[in-house]
Formats: sequence, structure tokens, C-alpha cells
Amino acid sequence: MMSRVWFELHTTGSPECVKLRKIPSVSCILPHNSSTLTLSSSPLANPFSLCNRRFSAIQAMDSSKVVQDKEMPHGIDATMEDEYASQSKLLKQFFSISSVDKAWTFDSHSGSQAMFSISQSNLLANKRRKFILSANIANQKNNSVNFQWAPFPVEMIGVSTVVPSPSGLKLLVVRNSENDSPTHFEVWSQSELEQEFDVPQSVHGSVYVDGWFEGISWNADETLIVYVAEEAPPSKPTFDIHGYKKCISTDKDCGSWKGQGDWEEDWGETYAGKRRPTLFVIETHSGEVQPVGGIAKSLSVGQVVWAPPTEGLHQNLVFVGWSSDLRKLGMKYCYNRRCALYAIRAPIFNKLELKDSSIEEPSMLKLTQSISSAFRPLFSPDGRFLVFLSAKCSVDSGAHCATESLHRIDWSADAKLSLSAKIIDVVPAVQCPEDDGFPGLYGSSLLCKSWLSDGCTIIFSSFWGSIQVILSVNVLSGEIMRISPTDSQFSWDILALDGDNIIAVCSSPVDVPQIKYGYLVNKASKSSSWDWLNVSSPIYRCSEQVKSLLSSRRFSVMKIPVKDVSDSPTKGAIKPYEAILVSTNSKKEDACDPLIVVLHGGPHAVSLSNFSKALAFLSSLGYSLLMVNYRGSLGFGEEALQSLPGKVGSQDVNDVLTAIDHVIDMGLASPSKIAVLGGSHGGFLTTHLIGQAPDKFLAAAARNPVCSLASMVGTTDIPDWCYVETYGTVGKNKYTEAPSAEDLEIFYSKSPISHISKVKTPTIFLIGAKDLRVPPSNGLQYARALKEKGVDVKILTFPNDVHGIERPQSVFESWLNIGLWFKKYCK
Repeated sequence: MMSRVWFELHTTGSPECVKLRKIPSVSCILPHNSSTLTLSSSPLANPFSLCNRRFSAIQAMDSSKVVQDKEMPHGIDATMEDEYASQSKLLKQFFSISSVDKAWTFDSHSGSQAMFSISQSNLLANKRRKFILSANIANQKNNSVNFQWAPFPVEMIGVSTVVPSPSGLKLLVVRNSENDSPTHFEVWSQSELEQEFDVPQSVHGSVYVDGWFEGISWNADETLIVYVAEEAPPSKPTFDIHGYKKCISTDKDCGSWKGQGDWEEDWGETYAGKRRPTLFVIETHSGEVQPVGGIAKSLSVGQVVWAPPTEGLHQNLVFVGWSSDLRKLGMKYCYNRRCALYAIRAPIFNKLELKDSSIEEPSMLKLTQSISSAFRPLFSPDGRFLVFLSAKCSVDSGAHCATESLHRIDWSADAKLSLSAKIIDVVPAVQCPEDDGFPGLYGSSLLCKSWLSDGCTIIFSSFWGSIQVILSVNVLSGEIMRISPTDSQFSWDILALDGDNIIAVCSSPVDVPQIKYGYLVNKASKSSSWDWLNVSSPIYRCSEQVKSLLSSRRFSVMKIPVKDVSDSPTKGAIKPYEAILVSTNSKKEDACDPLIVVLHGGPHAVSLSNFSKALAFLSSLGYSLLMVNYRGSLGFGEEALQSLPGKVGSQDVNDVLTAIDHVIDMGLASPSKIAVLGGSHGGFLTTHLIGQAPDKFLAAAARNPVCSLASMVGTTDIPDWCYVETYGTVGKNKYTEAPSAEDLEIFYSKSPISHISKVKTPTIFLIGAKDLRVPPSNGLQYARALKEKGVDVKILTFPNDVHGIERPQSVFESWLNIGLWFKKYCK
């Protein structure tokens, strides 16, 4: 390390002392921790030495240190560096735990096989590492099961999605294009790559694998695959030095350029820059691709499936369509967008076999005329039924998410499509559940193989209060059964069906996920029930330190009575809501652990009693967690949910404060050691709470928070959300792109920024720079205003992240800094 020093010159044998002065041209290298430097008196070693003179070196800034204090990385407090290193090491152990994204089962000669699609954070590459792990399933005679796992997983590098064929003998692998490169399709058999095809950008763009528009489906004889991809880019005018070129050319020419100013509207958050989702069919032998004709240009389509096969060449497709006649409002997380099921004929590839040489343009038929929302279509194995989910409550009320319902259409055996198809309600929306009774369907997703062998019972997951459960539903009788254990507060999620058995995963806030195998006991009896076996699995392994830390924690789901029922017109709105408390196993007589109040976004979402790596990390640092499912959350009936719109910033804030007081009164938390954390609407609540209860919280963390509805309404991809949550259901009709001065005043009064003069809580902000849902300016304006007041503020921005802040490095840095922030203030 180079250091500039002062020199003091002494002459031996003389009282004369040379004045202290700096020699600016002299630099020297000092050994670590050395405080003194002695220079040799040899003229060769030291040209500055004088005969019989000695030098002593004195550091100018600190006489006890010659080495300068090292410069700390930006954002790291020198006093917290050891804690920073310790927490980052622990967080890395949590984030190394892998996750199961999907699973499938296949029949084989030796029994059934399971294939798991697994992902794990790759922090260095800043991506999710994806791999496949397989297992043979051996059912034992004594009601036990043995999964014989492959010795190693196989990494799927560059793979966007994989889709097994109906027989399980083939596997489609899709590798989406980057920049202008083609989309790559591969068809694998059990032993080899059978076919591979490249589809250029001139045909279509990337295949949608987003979980919403996404739809990839094999036909019954496995010769055709239908999928959703971006439509081909539109042609744009070409210009050169002379101006517009009338002659259109696809060749790249350095002497010309394409028009670039035309604005193309997209579906908002996470869909920025994506073109309209459109249907295509690929022939698996030749690789020929055809677009599905006859679909109105005003529709964006997704979730496509093949209808049951019929005689002849014609095959039908059923898909979901969203109209975009006017503005495309944000789609991600928003179930309040009108959508319907449509049917259309698939393209004909063997046209020479047609007797009639004329090819009739297929006509599109809307199957769900009488309902405002229909999605997730699923045919029964025998083709008798088409079932689907509906978010009618969301569409009709304007709430972005609400109670779902399940419906059935009896499918015509001759496949003659009709506008008069009768829609049968199988599971209607539940307005107000009985005590601990079925609350309705929430967050449901139908697997492509969801049916039991009776052909009329489907298995899927849903929310039941603060717990995720597995349900069985008979689509003929409407009978609903909760088949995951009712005596457990763990959350359960279905992965796949193995015949009439279930592969599932269960977890809790303090228990890493565990694979379970469910089977029906006394199947032929009315007293039948489900039993669950543990499956030894290599997937969710964690370090010994993580196991030890989690073993010292416990959790419970508690009921919170509503404090003020005077302003609640419905029965469902005054029923108790819930909170999940995570705390230490051992009761401390002297003091409680600091409490972090965790608030979900939405507001119409829910905190579940499942495993979260990030929250388990915070808990392992010695904090208790209180995850509050305030009224308006999913899983408690439609009346409770609809009690919140129009009352945001008051009812939800009061519910959170009541829940905090509840655990304090029970002696489970100390009123002097409380912090608060939330993202999106949870950030809205976080910033409201530190303004409305300024003395209650030691620290706060807000991820992409809604801080000012008045500024958000003109910049977000979901301006209708601002109206509905501010005014209630009437806000759906008040919504306009040009809010009035009165609207803006009410938006401001409902916003956290209206209480900013009272805030004194140190707050850390985590902002995704590409967030279209809550634009970065919203949180930054609030954070700057806090800085003006002298409040301690830290702001982290992530240049390439959207609303969710989900890129691995960003997730890691976010939670590490949140942990350190709370460590600094919640002592």
C-alpha cells in the first residue's frame, strides 16, 4: 500500500533540529500494521540520508497507524462489516435450497416414474439454474412407497420450458430466441433426439412461458403441438440518405434504417416490449409451422388446449382470449380483466387429402357468452366435460383478485360447437363461510392431469384462510373435500397425480418443504379418507446450520377479532381475520425477541403458512415474525375481501395495529421492539403505519411501495386499481385516464405521503428501476421527502428489476440489506 509520510530530521551530536516538513516527492511502502519506518543511512539504499543523521517516520493523519484506513464498499457501514459478512453467508445457505417448479408422472413397465423440474438460484450468473431429476415409484404392499431417485439431476441449460406428450413417450423442449435468433424446438424420445426445428422471427417471436398467456398442448396422436408465441414483428418503413424507400427489402443494409418511432402497446408489468400473443401449430415430423387463422386481431390469446379428437381431418382448439379494443391494462396478477373461452379449428397440414380443394377459413366461436371471466380450460379424460375457472367476482367488482368459481360445459360428442352451450356452476363463489368451513376457491391452478380414474373428480390446490390445502371436487355433484390433513397448520400444494395417488409438497414457515405421497384409504367406502406418506427426497436439502436454526423456531395461525364492527355492513366483514406468528421455541422470561410485522401486497393476496427462504432467514436471525392477513386478503370469503376497497389506508391499517396489540397483550411481543416490512400494497401499509403510528416502530423496510396514489394513477399500468381501492366498487365506473382535481385530492388523502410530516422511523427502500406497476418515482419521492425531514433513509435500486424484484442477485442483496437494517435499529 502506498502512503505519503512526514519526515523529521535530527542531526546527531547537535542540538539543532531541522523543522518538520513534508517531502512530497517521497513515497514508501510500509509493512502492514507498522507504525514506524526507519530508513537506512547507506547512501546507496537511501539517497536522502545524510552522514550521521537518522530519520524517523511519523504518519500525518494518525500517529498510531501508518497504513490508511481501508475504504469501505459503498453502502456498507464499517461498524457492521462483520455482521454483513456473517448474514450474507447465512443467507447464501437459505438461497441454496432448491425448489420444485413442476412435476409429471409416466407409466412404465416397471411401474410409474416421476420427473421433477427443479430450480436453484445461480447468484454468479444472476439466473435461475434449472434441472430435471427423475425417480421410479415403487408402491409397497404394506401401504408404503419408495422413490428410487436418479443418482444425479440433469441441468437444462438455455431451456425455456419442457412439455411431455400425453403418452409420456416424447418430450418437447423449447429454447426461446435471444435478440433476432430463431426459436428452437426439440422433440425427444426416451433414448434420442428425434427432431429439432428452428422457427425464425419472421414467423413468430418467443414462445410464452409466463404461466398466464402460456399454453402448449400436444394433440392426441402426438403429431401436432399448439402453442402461444409472439406474433411476427410488423413491417416498418425503410429510410436511407434519400428518404423513404418504396422498395421493401428484408436484407440488412448499412446505408438504411427501419422506422423506430411507432409505439406498440403491451400488457404492462413483465410484458414490456412483448408483442401480441398468438396461436401457432407445429407438425412434429416436418417442423412445418402454421398460424391459427380466424382469430380476431383485437384478442390476445393463451392457455390453449386440444379439444377431444373427432373423425376426419378437422381438429378443434379451445383457448382463452382477452379483448384489447381499448387500452391494454396491466395483466400480471390482475384477474379482473374480462376473458372468455373460444373454440376454433386447428390448421390443416395434409391439405391434399381433402376432397374439397377449397379451404374454408376457420371461424372463431365464443363458448362462454353468459359469464364475464373464463380461464384454465381442462377436458375430462373421456372428453365428456370441459371445466374451467372463473374470476367473475374480480371482473364484476374491479378488485384485481377475488374469490374464484369452477364451472362445467358438457361437451358435444360430435364436437358440434354451439353458442348455446350451457354453463353449469360446479363450485360457486362463497360469500361468507361458516366457522372454519369451506371459504371458496382461491389461487387455483388446474394441472393438465388433474383427474382421478372415475373421470369426474379433479384434484387441485386452493387457499383456506392462511393455509394452502389440497381439494377434491366432483364436477358432477359439486361435492368438495379437503383431502390434505385438517389437523395440521402446514400448507400443502399438489405437484402431480400418480394414477389415483397424489404427489404433493408440504411445508411451514419453520419447516423446509417435504414431498408427500397420498393415497385413498377405503376407496369403495363412504368413509374413505386420504393417508399421507413421507417421501425421502434429495431435493430440499439444507445445511446443518439452517436445520439447527429452524428447529429453534415455532409457528401458529391465530385468529384476530375485529376491533371496530360499526362500519362493516356484511357478516363476513366482521368475522375474525388471521395472522401467522413465528417465534422462538423457548419462552424467555426476561424479554421477547424483536418482532417484524410482515405485510403482503395486493391488497387482495395472502400470506400462507408455507416455507419462505427470505422470511425463514429473518426468523433465524432472532426475530419473531407476525404475518397479518388483514381483511381484504384471499381465503376468507368474498364479503370479507370486498370490505376493504374504498377503505385502504384505514381499515387495513387498523387491522394490522389490532393484530400487533393482540400479540403484545398475549405477552408474545414487546411494544418497544417492533419493525415493519412490506412490498407493493404491503409497502403502502408499511409507510402508512410509520406515519399513522410514528412511535410504534423502530425500523421499516418497503419494497416498491405505493406511497402516493395521486402520482401513481397517471404512471402505472393499472390506473383502475387506484380508483377501485380508493372508491370501492363504484371506482370501476369512475375510472378515467384524466382524473379530476377532486379525484387527485382524494387519492392524496388516502396515501401514506399525506402523513409524512409525522414519520421518524428509519426506513430502507428497495426499488426495481423497471417497475411498471408502481413506478420507481413513487417510492423515491417519499424517500426523498423523508430525507428532507432528517429521517435516516437507505435506498437500494435494482436497474434491471421489475415490480417483483426477483432476479437472484437482487433478491439476495434485498434481504441481506433488510436483515442488516433491522439489526442496526432493532437491538
